[in-house]
Amino acid sequence: MQWESRATVKVTCHDRVFEIAVRGEVDYEENDLLQAAWAEADDSGRPVTVVDLSRVTFADSGLLNALLDAWRRHRATGRELILLGPFHSTVERLFSLTGTKEHFTITDSRARAMRAGDT
Repeated sequence: MQWESRATVKVTCHDRVFEIAVRGEVDYEENDLLQAAWAEADDSGRPVTVVDLSRVTFADSGLLNALLDAWRRHRATGRELILLGPFHSTVERLFSLTGTKEHFTITDSRARAMRAGDT
């Protein structure tokens, strides 16, 4: 049996920002896609990673754990992690139920997120 991913993860390197755009339904089956993106972000050494979650329609604890791990790694190396919304109601609910939203820098403005690397 072959599984078809319900999510896509696209990475883009900008001058000082590493961007990870996540789309679709994200659960444990997409863990490999996310881990590859995090590894690329870490290897790039860029001071800012922007994670675009604006087109994620479902997320479970796997995505939340990946985000928290990335947040810890970024803090430990003096880099900034920014989440880009607005968030779908299911993603918003995940942050609300777990009380983790305050750990992250969040913006609904892509332009603002991308300028974070200019400071």
